[in-house]
Amino acid sequence: MVYGFIGALHRRSLWSMLPPNLEIGMAEMRVNISGALTQAQKNHDKRRVATLRLVNAAITDRDIALRGKGKDRADDEEITEILVKMVKQREESSELYRNGGRPELERQELEEIEIIREFLPKPLSESEIEAAIRNAIDETEAVSLRDMGKVMAWLKEHHRGQIDMAKAGARIKTFLNGGQG
Repeated sequence: MVYGFIGALHRRSLWSMLPPNLEIGMAEMRVNISGALTQAQKNHDKRRVATLRLVNAAITDRDIALRGKGKDRADDEEITEILVKMVKQREESSELYRNGGRPELERQELEEIEIIREFLPKPLSESEIEAAIRNAIDETEAVSLRDMGKVMAWLKEHHRGQIDMAKAGARIKTFLNGGQG
Protein backbone atom coordinates (compact mmCIF):
# COMPACT_ATOMS: atom_id res chain seq x y z
CA MET A 1 0.00 0.00 0.00
CA VAL A 2 2.91 2.33 0.66
CA TYR A 3 4.02 2.01 -2.95
CA GLY A 4 0.57 3.10 -4.16
CA PHE A 5 0.75 6.22 -1.99
CA ILE A 6 4.28 7.04 -3.21
CA GLY A 7 3.24 6.45 -6.82
CA ALA A 8 0.24 8.75 -6.42
CA LEU A 9 2.40 11.41 -4.76
CA HIS A 10 4.97 11.05 -7.54
CA ARG A 11 2.31 11.40 -10.26
CA ARG A 12 0.86 14.45 -8.54
CA SER A 13 4.23 16.12 -8.25
CA LEU A 14 4.94 15.47 -11.93
CA TRP A 15 1.58 16.97 -12.83
CA SER A 16 2.38 20.09 -10.85
CA MET A 17 5.66 20.45 -12.72
CA LEU A 18 3.88 21.00 -16.06
CA PRO A 19 3.88 24.58 -17.30
CA PRO A 20 0.70 26.40 -16.23
CA ASN A 21 -0.04 27.51 -19.79
CA LEU A 22 -0.01 23.94 -21.15
CA GLU A 23 -3.32 23.17 -22.82
CA ILE A 24 -4.39 19.56 -22.41
CA GLY A 25 -5.58 19.21 -26.04
CA MET A 26 -2.44 20.87 -27.39
CA ALA A 27 -0.34 17.73 -27.43
CA GLU A 28 -2.97 15.30 -28.68
CA MET A 29 -0.98 14.27 -31.78
CA ARG A 30 2.17 13.87 -29.71
CA VAL A 31 0.33 11.53 -27.33
CA ASN A 32 -1.19 9.55 -30.21
CA ILE A 33 2.22 9.07 -31.83
CA SER A 34 3.85 8.02 -28.54
CA GLY A 35 1.01 5.59 -27.85
CA ALA A 36 1.34 4.10 -31.33
CA LEU A 37 5.10 3.73 -30.80
CA THR A 38 4.54 1.89 -27.52
CA GLN A 39 2.00 -0.43 -29.18
CA ALA A 40 4.34 -1.08 -32.11
CA GLN A 41 7.12 -1.99 -29.68
CA LYS A 42 4.82 -4.44 -27.91
CA ASN A 43 3.84 -5.97 -31.26
CA HIS A 44 7.50 -6.18 -32.39
CA ASP A 45 6.64 -4.29 -35.60
CA LYS A 46 10.12 -3.17 -36.60
CA ARG A 47 9.13 -0.98 -39.57
CA ARG A 48 6.49 0.85 -37.55
CA VAL A 49 8.81 1.32 -34.55
CA ALA A 50 11.59 2.73 -36.75
CA THR A 51 9.20 5.10 -38.55
CA LEU A 52 7.57 6.37 -35.37
CA ARG A 53 10.97 6.91 -33.78
CA LEU A 54 11.92 9.05 -36.78
CA VAL A 55 8.70 11.01 -36.32
CA ASN A 56 9.44 11.54 -32.62
CA ALA A 57 12.99 12.63 -33.46
CA ALA A 58 11.68 15.19 -35.96
CA ILE A 59 9.22 16.52 -33.37
CA THR A 60 12.00 16.74 -30.77
CA ASP A 61 14.19 18.62 -33.25
CA ARG A 62 11.37 21.12 -33.79
CA ASP A 63 10.89 21.45 -30.01
CA ILE A 64 14.58 22.30 -29.63
CA ALA A 65 14.43 24.83 -32.45
CA LEU A 66 11.35 26.46 -30.90
CA ARG A 67 13.02 26.85 -27.51
CA GLY A 68 15.39 29.33 -29.10
CA LYS A 69 12.37 31.31 -30.25
CA GLY A 70 10.79 31.41 -26.80
CA LYS A 71 8.17 28.72 -27.42
CA ASP A 72 8.13 25.61 -25.25
CA ARG A 73 6.94 22.83 -27.60
CA ALA A 74 5.57 22.20 -31.06
CA ASP A 75 1.79 22.24 -31.13
CA ASP A 76 -0.46 20.02 -33.25
CA GLU A 77 -0.31 22.40 -36.22
CA GLU A 78 3.48 22.27 -36.26
CA ILE A 79 3.46 18.51 -35.82
CA THR A 80 1.09 18.25 -38.79
CA GLU A 81 3.52 20.40 -40.77
CA ILE A 82 6.37 18.05 -39.83
CA LEU A 83 4.38 14.98 -40.86
CA VAL A 84 3.37 16.51 -44.21
CA LYS A 85 7.03 17.30 -44.90
CA MET A 86 8.06 13.75 -43.98
CA VAL A 87 5.44 12.28 -46.33
CA LYS A 88 6.55 14.54 -49.17
CA GLN A 89 10.21 13.53 -48.63
CA ARG A 90 9.29 9.87 -48.75
CA GLU A 91 7.16 10.30 -51.86
CA GLU A 92 10.13 11.88 -53.62
CA SER A 93 12.44 9.11 -52.40
CA SER A 94 10.07 6.35 -53.50
CA GLU A 95 9.89 7.87 -56.98
CA LEU A 96 13.69 7.98 -57.16
CA TYR A 97 13.91 4.35 -56.01
CA ARG A 98 11.28 3.31 -58.56
CA ASN A 99 13.17 5.07 -61.36
CA GLY A 100 16.44 3.58 -60.13
CA GLY A 101 15.13 0.01 -60.15
CA ARG A 102 15.14 -0.44 -56.35
CA PRO A 103 11.67 -1.88 -55.61
CA GLU A 104 12.59 -3.03 -52.07
CA LEU A 105 13.56 0.51 -51.04
CA GLU A 106 10.53 1.96 -52.81
CA ARG A 107 8.29 -0.45 -50.88
CA GLN A 108 9.97 0.60 -47.60
CA GLU A 109 9.31 4.29 -48.34
CA LEU A 110 5.67 3.56 -49.24
CA GLU A 111 5.21 1.63 -45.98
CA GLU A 112 6.60 4.59 -44.03
CA ILE A 113 4.25 6.95 -45.89
CA GLU A 114 1.25 4.87 -44.85
CA ILE A 115 2.37 4.83 -41.22
CA ILE A 116 2.89 8.60 -41.11
CA ARG A 117 -0.42 9.31 -42.88
CA GLU A 118 -2.29 7.60 -40.07
CA PHE A 119 -1.62 10.70 -37.96
CA LEU A 120 -2.56 13.28 -40.59
CA PRO A 121 -6.05 14.63 -41.22
CA LYS A 122 -7.97 12.90 -44.01
CA PRO A 123 -6.99 14.44 -47.38
CA LEU A 124 -9.71 16.27 -49.27
CA SER A 125 -11.15 14.87 -52.50
CA GLU A 126 -10.72 16.75 -55.77
CA SER A 127 -14.20 18.28 -55.52
CA GLU A 128 -13.61 19.26 -51.87
CA ILE A 129 -10.29 20.89 -52.84
CA GLU A 130 -12.00 22.89 -55.56
CA ALA A 131 -14.73 23.96 -53.13
CA ALA A 132 -12.10 24.92 -50.53
CA ILE A 133 -10.20 27.01 -53.08
CA ARG A 134 -13.39 28.78 -54.18
CA ASN A 135 -14.29 29.40 -50.53
CA ALA A 136 -10.80 30.75 -49.81
CA ILE A 137 -11.03 33.11 -52.78
CA ASP A 138 -14.45 34.32 -51.58
CA GLU A 139 -13.34 34.70 -47.95
CA THR A 140 -10.19 36.64 -48.82
CA GLU A 141 -11.99 38.63 -51.53
CA ALA A 142 -9.19 37.78 -53.95
CA VAL A 143 -9.56 39.16 -57.46
CA SER A 144 -6.11 38.90 -59.05
CA LEU A 145 -2.85 36.98 -58.86
CA ARG A 146 -1.57 39.60 -56.41
CA ASP A 147 -4.00 38.14 -53.88
CA MET A 148 -2.68 34.60 -54.27
CA GLY A 149 -0.65 34.80 -51.05
CA LYS A 150 -3.76 35.64 -49.03
CA VAL A 151 -5.62 32.69 -50.56
CA MET A 152 -2.73 30.30 -49.86
CA ALA A 153 -2.45 31.53 -46.27
CA TRP A 154 -6.20 31.03 -45.75
CA LEU A 155 -5.99 27.49 -47.14
CA LYS A 156 -2.98 26.66 -44.95
CA GLU A 157 -4.80 27.91 -41.87
CA HIS A 158 -8.06 26.08 -42.54
CA HIS A 159 -6.92 22.91 -44.36
CA ARG A 160 -3.40 22.19 -43.09
CA GLY A 161 -2.33 18.68 -44.01
CA GLN A 162 -5.42 18.07 -46.16
CA ILE A 163 -4.32 19.81 -49.37
CA ASP A 164 -1.09 19.59 -51.34
CA MET A 165 -0.29 23.31 -51.42
CA ALA A 166 1.94 23.05 -54.51
CA LYS A 167 -0.91 21.58 -56.56
CA ALA A 168 -3.40 24.00 -55.02
CA GLY A 169 -1.21 26.93 -56.09
CA ALA A 170 -1.61 26.05 -59.77
CA ARG A 171 -5.37 25.73 -59.38
CA ILE A 172 -5.61 29.05 -57.54
CA LYS A 173 -3.74 30.73 -60.40
CA THR A 174 -6.24 29.28 -62.86
CA PHE A 175 -9.20 30.53 -60.80
CA LEU A 176 -7.72 33.98 -60.34
CA ASN A 177 -6.96 34.24 -64.07
CA GLY A 178 -10.66 33.70 -64.77
CA GLY A 179 -10.51 29.97 -65.45
CA GLN A 180 -12.83 27.32 -64.02
CA GLY A 181 -10.15 25.14 -62.40
